[in-house]
Amino acid sequence: MKNSKKISALLITYNEINHIEAVINNISFADEIIVIDSISTDGTLEKLAEFKHVTTIKRKFKNFADQRNFALQQATHDWVLFIDADECLTGKLKTEITATVNNPTDIAAFMVKRLYYFKKKRIRFSGFQTDTTYRLFKRNKVKYIEDKIVHEMPKIDGKSGILKHNMLHYCFDSAAHYKAKMEHYASLKALELFKKGKKANTFHFIFRPFYKFVVNYVFRLGFLDGIAGFQICYLSAYGVYYRYKELQKLNRSSKI
Repeated sequence: MKNSKKISALLITYNEINHIEAVINNISFADEIIVIDSISTDGTLEKLAEFKHVTTIKRKFKNFADQRNFALQQATHDWVLFIDADECLTGKLKTEITATVNNPTDIAAFMVKRLYYFKKKRIRFSGFQTDTTYRLFKRNKVKYIEDKIVHEMPKIDGKSGILKHNMLHYCFDSAAHYKAKMEHYASLKALELFKKGKKANTFHFIFRPFYKFVVNYVFRLGFLDGIAGFQICYLSAYGVYYRYKELQKLNRSSKI
C-alpha cells in the first residue's frame, strides 16, 4: 500500500523453541521484527539466527516491565505490535491491524481479546473468558509501569480501544509447563510485594488459594472445561500459594 504506515513487531523470549518459528512467520507482515531474548539455552537463538530479516538482541532478564520497555526503545516505527511467542494472529486480525494503523485515529493503544488453548484444547472458561491485553499501540504513547514487574501493565498516554478480532494464545503445552510458569510469575510477584513491605500470613496460605480455585472453577465455570479446567484452576490456585511462600522466604532472608 502506497504511503502505508509501518509497524514494528516486538517479542521478548526465553526458551521458546517450540513456538519461535511459527510466531516469526505469523508476524512476517510487519516492517521490522525485533526479538529481545533473555539468553535462551534451548535452541531459540540458533533458530532466530536463521531469519535474516529479524533483529535479535540478547539481554539478561530482570523483569517483564524492564524487558518490554527496553524492547520499545529499539523500535523505529510509529506503530508497535507487541506479541508473545505463544500467541498467534488470525488472518482477520492481521487485516484489521493493518487497516487500523492506516486510518487516522486519536486512539493511542488497542487491546486484543485472547482465546486460550491448553494442550491444543480450547479453554472457554476457567477465568480466561474475559482476557484482553494491550498489543497494538503508538510507540511514543506507552511505557510499562516499572514497579509492576509481573503481569506488567502499560501506562497509556491517550485513549484506548479494542480490536474486533481475536488472538489465539497457546499458553500451556502441559500441566508441568503451566506449573513452571505459575512458579516463575509467583516468584516475581512475591518480589514485587516484598518491595512494597508486604508480609505473608495464614490467611494468604489457606484462604487466598482456596478462593482463587472456587472463583475460577465454580463461578467462572472452569468445570465446563473438563479435566483441563480442573488442572488449570488447581494450578492457578497453587500459583497463589507459591507466591506467598516465596514472599515468606524473602522476608525471612531479609532478617538474617
